[in-house]
Amino acid sequence: MIIAVDGPSGSGKSSTARGVADRLGLRFLDTGATYRAVTWSAIEHGLDLDDTAAVAQRARELRLELSTDPLNQFVIADGSDITAAIREPRISEQVSKIATNLDVRKELIRRQREIIDDAQPSGGIVVEGRDIATVVATDAELKVLLTADQEARLARRGAELAVGSVTAEQLRDQIVRRDADDSTVAEFQVASDGAVTIDSTDLSLEEVIDVISRLAKEASTE
Repeated sequence: MIIAVDGPSGSGKSSTARGVADRLGLRFLDTGATYRAVTWSAIEHGLDLDDTAAVAQRARELRLELSTDPLNQFVIADGSDITAAIREPRISEQVSKIATNLDVRKELIRRQREIIDDAQPSGGIVVEGRDIATVVATDAELKVLLTADQEARLARRGAELAVGSVTAEQLRDQIVRRDADDSTVAEFQVASDGAVTIDSTDLSLEEVIDVISRLAKEASTE
């Protein structure tokens, strides 16, 4: 089974998808981590992130390993453990430049599909991102668009970050500006054909996991 979870920043995609994967005994893929890894690598190599060709070449050359264990997540790039580094504000501020690079997207979508294919013998995978149902895994048995109102998303993202690590302006930039930028290359504001929309504004994490797990079980018996 493939479960696709799409949605805007701060909607709870990662926590929800990990929880569903753990609940159902599936693998888990955070596609956003692949874009963050390329961002980290491009910055480490001193590249101009507006040089789309150079950044795309870096994406193709990058040796990248991602854990698909929902309870033990790690990201290794060119031999370095960057699990924590890719969550730093400096990466969050720049990742949209990478995510809107069409050649980078082509390379990372190829890699994401390989990971999804590799997970099938183990029972399946929960994949979260912005274009999973529409591009990466259009054959997913369950497609979910996870949404929440803007203030709820800001509050959730703020709670995930260390106190004082970002200003209110930086936090809003991470949510509002990134969504605006990324929406130029991925459709994650409106449900794709066959997708179920879940508004998590007034739901707890466990409640959202319960809903998606139930839908997944129903989809698996159809």
